[in-house]
Amino acid sequence: MEGSAIEAEGLVKTYPKGARALDGVGFAVESGTVFGLLGPNGAGKSTTVKILTTLTLPDEGRALVAGRDVVREADEVRRTIGVVGQKHGVDPDATGRENLQLQGDFYGIPRRELRARIAALLRRFDLADSADRLVRTYSGGMQRKLDVATGLINRPQVLFLDEPTTGLDPEARAEMWAEIERLAREDGVTVLLTTHYLEEADRLASKLAIVDRGRIVAAGSPDELKSDLHGDTLVVELDGGAGPEAALAALAAVAGVRDAALDGRVLRARADEGARAVPVVLAALESAGVVATAATVARPSLDDVYLRHAGRSFGEADLEGVAA
Repeated sequence: MEGSAIEAEGLVKTYPKGARALDGVGFAVESGTVFGLLGPNGAGKSTTVKILTTLTLPDEGRALVAGRDVVREADEVRRTIGVVGQKHGVDPDATGRENLQLQGDFYGIPRRELRARIAALLRRFDLADSADRLVRTYSGGMQRKLDVATGLINRPQVLFLDEPTTGLDPEARAEMWAEIERLAREDGVTVLLTTHYLEEADRLASKLAIVDRGRIVAAGSPDELKSDLHGDTLVVELDGGAGPEAALAALAAVAGVRDAALDGRVLRARADEGARAVPVVLAALESAGVVATAATVARPSLDDVYLRHAGRSFGEADLEGVAA
């Protein structure tokens, strides 16, 4: 783990009533990179961030952030990190400038240095013209930009972004992605990003860990994880009357097709030669009395990686986490 900005090993966290949020989580994050914790709602991502940012203690395991132990050197860790939580952390009844001022005062940044730092962050996030407006008048994207700006006020070595683009419209999300990439590429900030957006993890993370039910089920770069899945992905949409048992049984009998799973009305499977497999799969479904309304072939995605390692689709797991 030499050169790592974050090191976690064997993290375990159990909440009251025996709910185990983390069950042996461990990973390392290289300095100056974007690392993604990808998982559905309830997977354990936020609990991991709480431990790494000293907001809660692990029951077992150990973690270092910027070379400092998150339990024994918690104060030192807090001085070297920035944290942007899932919910807005700014005061809606203060202006953007006042929010940054308050955060800088909290860190004890000298007044002249702080004024310059605030001005630079306002320009960077295109908030200079809105700096003296109440935050309650900001759009959702502007508020999220201000959240990230406050997380950077102390020039952190490591920035934690917990679901930073949830609720943003596509344009605001794209702007946030560009800024996150710039933080690592130009500023050398190590970014740990939690997300349940597959596209976000694929776009931003140089390395990622896929979390499911408190465990890391796969880790590596997005390309490495996808390349481990040989062949193509078949996606078949079924009509509302299709029986899941009949559909899965039909595919089980087709040579060269594997890892079949049904998510609602969408049937997914792997095939060595997807284009050739499509007509055979459709014929097998028709023989079983299953009506297909559409079929596509694609290269492996992170959803396929998740399906392979977690045994269910990402969308299914996300709904399960919301209901829990």
